[in-house]
Amino acid sequence: MKTALHDGARPAGLAVCALCCMLWLGFLLLAQYRIRVLAQEGVPPAHTPWLATAAALYAVALAVCAAALVV
Repeated sequence: MKTALHDGARPAGLAVCALCCMLWLGFLLLAQYRIRVLAQEGVPPAHTPWLATAAALYAVALAVCAAALVV
């Protein structure tokens, strides 16, 4: 966020910051869901396809946002 706002608040920088924050929140919600599943007794189930796909997409999207903020 500091990088995007360094030269003053511009709409593009604010939009990228907001997108990164939303992606990070979504990734944390998926992680919290998985932690709850793993905390249940017994053998934990494997990742569901939607969870694994969503986690991978969130990670890639966060990497793209981070690269956009650095450049």
